[in-house]
Amino acid sequence: MPVLSTNNISTKTNRPWLWVPSIYLAEGIPYMIAMTVSVVLYKRLGLSNAEIAFYTSWLYLPWVIKPLWSPFVDLFRTKRFWIIAMQLAIGASFACVALTLPADNFVRYSLAMFWIMAFSSATHDIAADGFYMLGLDIPQQAAFVGVRTIFYRVATIASKGGLVVLAGTLEKYGYPVVSAWSITFVTLAAFFIALFLYNFFVLPYPETDRSAPRDKSKSVLSEYFRILTLFFRQKNIVIIICFFLFYRFAEAQLVKMVAPFLLDSRVKGGLGLTTAEVGLIYGTIGVIALMLGGLLGGYLVYKNGLKFWLWPMVCIMHLPDLIFVYLSQTMPASLLIISSSVAIEQFGYGFGFTAYTMYMIMVAQGEYKTVFYAIGTGIMALGMMLPAMASGWIQETLGYSNFFLWIILTTIPGFIVAALVKIDPAYGKK
Repeated sequence: MPVLSTNNISTKTNRPWLWVPSIYLAEGIPYMIAMTVSVVLYKRLGLSNAEIAFYTSWLYLPWVIKPLWSPFVDLFRTKRFWIIAMQLAIGASFACVALTLPADNFVRYSLAMFWIMAFSSATHDIAADGFYMLGLDIPQQAAFVGVRTIFYRVATIASKGGLVVLAGTLEKYGYPVVSAWSITFVTLAAFFIALFLYNFFVLPYPETDRSAPRDKSKSVLSEYFRILTLFFRQKNIVIIICFFLFYRFAEAQLVKMVAPFLLDSRVKGGLGLTTAEVGLIYGTIGVIALMLGGLLGGYLVYKNGLKFWLWPMVCIMHLPDLIFVYLSQTMPASLLIISSSVAIEQFGYGFGFTAYTMYMIMVAQGEYKTVFYAIGTGIMALGMMLPAMASGWIQETLGYSNFFLWIILTTIPGFIVAALVKIDPAYGKK
């Protein structure tokens, strides 16, 4: 007889090293394409900063509203089905983006394809996070939490760094901007189709991966609303929501304008870097620094608890935003100075974001962890979407130098909400 784990998973046939990395690569790449790479794409295609920030911020919407359909992912079909189906849909969406870029109305059509991709990716996230808990027993979940984080960050480097460098290299070798980016998205589509085929054969079939049980005497809608409203009945729910919305208020605006600032000419107040240089500095060096900050933050919370490290994390996340004030005022030409500055800011963001993640996990505890966590990430995405939509207009009104001063002012809400939250001193400690 096969040896069964606590989740009724055969340890002989369930080989997590074969599938955990692949589903978190598939989770990370589309998110970064929607959030960051699309900004670089539209900047290279000639859109204004206000248009870029407004249009690409709408791509947050599927992650904002994903709590609304997360119960349906639980109630219908298996998590395995949703993972595989959504990877196919994401691959098809990327192929359609490549086809729409040469069109006259490329902004309208490509944004529609990006939105379908984002919706598919948000659905994939719900299923993948649930499948991780179903496909691994508790000791395996603990053992592979670092693996999933690393491969999510690898996905970030591959998209923000690798894909942008690929497009920039093609531009450097004489390809028109549209052709360079179309080839890049065809490559990405081929990767996701390959990922879909790989996971179709490799993903295990946990016995617990089935439609969630429900009270047959009640309608699907009544069960849906019952589960959804449980989250909002928690104690201190107003403070919880405010923390989710405002902890990253400054970063939500900053993240949309970093790539345009690096790409814009010096006449416009930018640093005048090439596409490939932005891919290397912001998409590779910056992401490695972000990952190191996150790993250090997780280790320190494990050692001393979230409450002990909350204020150092708040400060180390927000104060490095001053680096962009320095860059916009001094306009350095040295790639070493620019790379170091971006790395320091990203390290601080990764370190400080640990507090946000741990607080969200703490709030999600209960009978419906998957749904509660999805609601938390939805509110988080709303907190990123709304400030980001206005960031391009604010930057164009103020100019880069004054915009980054504005960013420092908008860090204040992050400090206020951090002072309001209540955390058990032992939470997160080993």
